Amino acid sequence: MSAKPSQKPTIQLVDPGVKSTIQLNHCDLCAVRNEVVCGALDRDELSELNKIAKRKQFRRGQVIMSDDMPVDFFCNILSGVVKLNKTSEDGRQSIVGLLFPPDFLGRLFANRNAYFAEAITDVELCCFPHAAFEKLVRKYEKLEHRLFEHTLDELDCARDWMFLLGRRTAEEKVASFILLVAKRSAMIGCNGSMPFGDASFELPLSRADIADYLGLTIETVSRQITKLKKTGVIDLTDQRRIKINHITDLQAVANQEIQ
Repeated sequence: MSAKPSQKPTIQLVDPGVKSTIQLNHCDLCAVRNEVVCGALDRDELSELNKIAKRKQFRRGQVIMSDDMPVDFFCNILSGVVKLNKTSEDGRQSIVGLLFPPDFLGRLFANRNAYFAEAITDVELCCFPHAAFEKLVRKYEKLEHRLFEHTLDELDCARDWMFLLGRRTAEEKVASFILLVAKRSAMIGCNGSMPFGDASFELPLSRADIADYLGLTIETVSRQITKLKKTGVIDLTDQRRIKINHITDLQAVANQEIQ
């Protein structure tokens, strides 16, 4: 009698709606392996990291981590989009960032989370416990170097976004936001090639959230999206599904180039 093929072991979390899966070879199966911070490690080093890694899935709207709470884990975003919020002293929240694959979520060498992270699409994460991951960062200089590069890239993007919010018109802001999602949409279901082909994707934020992110009103966001549609730069199949007809025209409206 032939032996039955072995199955990969899995672990299910108790929390409803959240599933964690450990796969012995999940680094080999990772679709963004070369882009995430782990891409700096060789196969033996990845094997060591793999021992502490857990895949976690969150549904749209679920909280991943809360601000001002102890740091329990860090993670690579494998699929989906994560919204980062900051809470003011009076309890109001504002969107301070969006994370896409292959971004890194979490603040190394800190005791508490600096922001509130929420899944705004269905999200899959590869998570590492706080202490064990920081130990590996100290052990492998190239992992530390890759994380440093990612941090600097994130800082550059934040400065560019601050410039955009402070110096651009409403039309340029909305067009720039659509370009931002288009540039990252290959990881979240883009049906076209970038940067010069047509692109079709779903905006991860509602118009209210887009307004919050851009410092505009909902009415202004809707008006600018409608204007882009009327001029033929984009098409709308519903409130969130966008098709870019002419990427160069959208760049011109945004007053920027895709890098």
